[in-house]
Amino acid sequence: MRHLEIARPTGRAHLERVPTGWSVDLELAADEDGAMDLLRAAIGAVREAGGGVLRHWARAGDPVSVAASQSLGLALTRELHQLRRPLPVEETWDLDVRPFVPGADEAAWLDVNNRAFRWHPEQGGWTLEDLQARMAEPWFDPRGFLLHEVDGRLAGFCWTKAHRAVSPPLGEIYVIAVDPDFSGRGLGRALTLAGLDHLFTSGLGVGMLYVEGTNEAALRLYDGLGFERHHIDLGFAIEVPGS
Repeated sequence: MRHLEIARPTGRAHLERVPTGWSVDLELAADEDGAMDLLRAAIGAVREAGGGVLRHWARAGDPVSVAASQSLGLALTRELHQLRRPLPVEETWDLDVRPFVPGADEAAWLDVNNRAFRWHPEQGGWTLEDLQARMAEPWFDPRGFLLHEVDGRLAGFCWTKAHRAVSPPLGEIYVIAVDPDFSGRGLGRALTLAGLDHLFTSGLGVGMLYVEGTNEAALRLYDGLGFERHHIDLGFAIEVPGS
């Protein structure tokens, strides 16, 4: 079970299993009591599923979600910055990239992703099942999953995602990383530019990405590329024992 939805008169809780536990978002919780009811239900569902770390996201620092998390003993553990900038970016880039090939590139991608993100609570530790689940989503497009190789070896990637149903339509840098063996070569900037250029040529006028508030190097990179902070999501966590 990777996804679970809990419905209450006060709203809905959307749970997703991630490599290090569970992530939950609340929808339509109009007040703190309603949000607490949904969170309690989410905690109970995680307990029934065997327990683990539950992370609740207070999107854009929603005060109702923050208050509910604090009342139930969840601790603030992360700040996730959403950054945006208009497209195109008036900066040239020179990097050989090719689209991801399903059925051929999974193993190499998982190796690079998991070593680059071994510190990350959600992006690290992916399995083939995790990757295949994302590839089965309606938004997946291998043409926007760009790989850069050096001497036949995957050195970095920029995986993009289009959000065309929102206003304004957004082009997201969904996951981007450089193999630690190839760090220090400026690949992060070039891969970001390649991804943004792909999003622009796909008809999107705003680029977006998420970055950890503690990732100072990435924040400097994106600031230099003209990104500005749109909002900050606050992540609260609790360890839930199994039943």
